[in-house]
Amino acid sequence: MAEKSPDLSGSVYQCPALSPEQRMQSPGIGASKWVRLNVGGTYFLTTRQTLCRDSKSFLYRLCQADPDLDSDKDETGAYLIDRDPTYFGPVLNYLRHGKLVLNRGLAEEGVLEEAEFYNIPSLIRLIKDKIRERDCKTVQLPIKHVYRVLQCQEEELTQMVSTMSDGWKFEQLVSIGSSYNYGNEDQAEFLCVVSKELHNQSYGTSSEPSEKAKILQEQGSRM
Repeated sequence: MAEKSPDLSGSVYQCPALSPEQRMQSPGIGASKWVRLNVGGTYFLTTRQTLCRDSKSFLYRLCQADPDLDSDKDETGAYLIDRDPTYFGPVLNYLRHGKLVLNRGLAEEGVLEEAEFYNIPSLIRLIKDKIRERDCKTVQLPIKHVYRVLQCQEEELTQMVSTMSDGWKFEQLVSIGSSYNYGNEDQAEFLCVVSKELHNQSYGTSSEPSEKAKILQEQGSRM
């Protein structure tokens, strides 16, 4: 006589609920591929695949539980990293998609410091190239000049030219005739055009010769 099987149609089996920490640590659950980082008090959530993008990096060793790497976790199970979270963001995004993206106000040097700490050679090279490119553009800016026109007599000319300082250079000398002096002796008068390299662009000083200086230079070249 066959045994009658129990009727289970009215019973429902429920799996016990797991906390987020248990899900992170339990094998066979999809969430185990995710890693939580506490960088300077700011939390980042990313995948092990992203952190293991560079096998030479600190983050790769962290995911491999390297026994030589001293790493602690906070109460949520996140790895504790005592670094600036502002500059960690570009590092993490680089590992995600291979591009360096900097928000406004972030300096390349700050990201370089983090790339060197996390030991990511490809990112270090990329940032150094960008810094060189930026500095090269700054160096290649055209040199600006400011011009002045000075009036003097013949006896004052030698002293004025020899005592010019603070970067001023002699450009042009234009004779404007003579003037009467006591003792019935005429004194030749000159206009002296001098220039100076303008390194600080914030003062708004004209970098081109004034109209008067241009006219005097043209007159001097025809004399």
